[in-house]
Amino acid sequence: MQIQPVLINGQWIPSTGTTSFQAVNPATAEALDPVFPVSPWDEIESALEAAADAAKAIRGWSGQRFAAFLEAYANEIEKRTDELVATAHAETGYPESPRLRDGELPRTTNQLRQAAAHAREGTWTQPTIDTAAGISSMFGPIGPVAVFGPNNFPFAFNSIAGGDFAAAVAAGNPVIAKGHSSHPKTTQIFAEAADTAAKATDMSAGFVQLIYRTSHADGCRLVSHPLMGAIGYTGGRSAGLTIKEAADKAGKPAYLELSSINPVFILPGALTERGADIAEEFKGSCLMGTGQFCTNPGLVAIKAGETADAFIEAVKQKFEESPAGILLGEGVQRGFQSGITAIQSAGATLVTGGLQTDGPGFSCANTLLKVSGSQFLENPEALQSEAFGNSSLIVVADSDEQLVQIAECLEGNLTGCIYSHTGGEDEGLYEQLAPALRQKVGRLLNDKMPTGVAVSPAMNHGGPFPSTGHPVFTSVGIPAAIHRFSMLQCYDNVRPQRLPEALQPKNPNGNLWRYIDGMYTQADYEA
Repeated sequence: MQIQPVLINGQWIPSTGTTSFQAVNPATAEALDPVFPVSPWDEIESALEAAADAAKAIRGWSGQRFAAFLEAYANEIEKRTDELVATAHAETGYPESPRLRDGELPRTTNQLRQAAAHAREGTWTQPTIDTAAGISSMFGPIGPVAVFGPNNFPFAFNSIAGGDFAAAVAAGNPVIAKGHSSHPKTTQIFAEAADTAAKATDMSAGFVQLIYRTSHADGCRLVSHPLMGAIGYTGGRSAGLTIKEAADKAGKPAYLELSSINPVFILPGALTERGADIAEEFKGSCLMGTGQFCTNPGLVAIKAGETADAFIEAVKQKFEESPAGILLGEGVQRGFQSGITAIQSAGATLVTGGLQTDGPGFSCANTLLKVSGSQFLENPEALQSEAFGNSSLIVVADSDEQLVQIAECLEGNLTGCIYSHTGGEDEGLYEQLAPALRQKVGRLLNDKMPTGVAVSPAMNHGGPFPSTGHPVFTSVGIPAAIHRFSMLQCYDNVRPQRLPEALQPKNPNGNLWRYIDGMYTQADYEA
């Protein structure tokens, strides 16, 4: 069977690798054609050298050039919608509609176009000018970027189409995409569309490249290579920390989204007022996509009492009445089961679920666990183990003070949510709890579940470790996400005509805000 080619330096070429792999349909556990290569080091290094050449060739290009590519690419993706949706459905088990066709694919093209708009407008570069000192600075591209995509978002976080890719390109960097083994054909289709757009917009040959898989050792060599500029990674904690260690030793910035249990605190007044409604919201959020979201609510904290008991019983019934979905692969199923076992070993009891379902594919029953607040505080690290999938742990506190203590001992998370009484009955407890939770999460929500992540300039899809590798970045939200793949470039006593256009004394771009002598301005000025 023919092994699929890789995209290196603007050409689809046969891989020199001697090992290969296939995606697996998680609904049937059957291997899918075609066969894809595991790239050896010489192939990876060729991609690095091509990306470095591309970075030199595009140095100094205006944001308009990168915007044109991103917009052309979004158009090419839409031309291949049917093929992408059908392929991703087979490789992930996600429903074609509404998940893939109506949700994730439009989000992907939308974020590409948002990145294009900001690349063209240029405010993300933040030109800063001190005329008295003769010093100016702005953000500029950092160099070749390697993007590692996850298994759970075949479109919106894909290594060659998702948010990291869009941000890296908007900053003016070439991208080496390392595909995910769960959806290689989907990624190949994206790469074909990207290659078409790159050629149509006259991008340098090594601007967009794709390899599907590497050995762990070669992945570490890639991220630590002298030619590498920065790394974007979304995936499991163990692999992410291995990549970070290799990148850190070489001084390469690695931006990682790792794991998160996204705690939800439901205060007593909210439970009394609308406990049944919140139970329904929680069920929908926790089981959406079989729980395979980085913002899945994996921990719920409530205060003991009759309303808490009723809430737990309502969630139990809803979990048992809802069909168990498809998990993304055998590895996800194993990880889910080991996570549930670890949480039980730490003291939690099983309310419902916990078993592998019958059938040919990869699936486990919707699972709910429970633990007391005192037990949680005795062993918080183990009880925060992530069971990636359709499960959650309910922590039952015996006092307001214990709810606050639970928040204070949480690890870093992407999100944290507080439900409270709409008439203000929980205000005193909220004022105690919110400051503690605020420091533990990137995004604080009120009265809504965390699963949706809007592609908004105000969004923070990041948070303290271990949700990410660094608390001062977001992987969703343009233009803030662009800065991860940039460097701050300062010019001291450089002659005006030698400065980048955005720092020129007479800047022709009147729409570009610049920070000049302590004030933001859009007006041209004389040095």
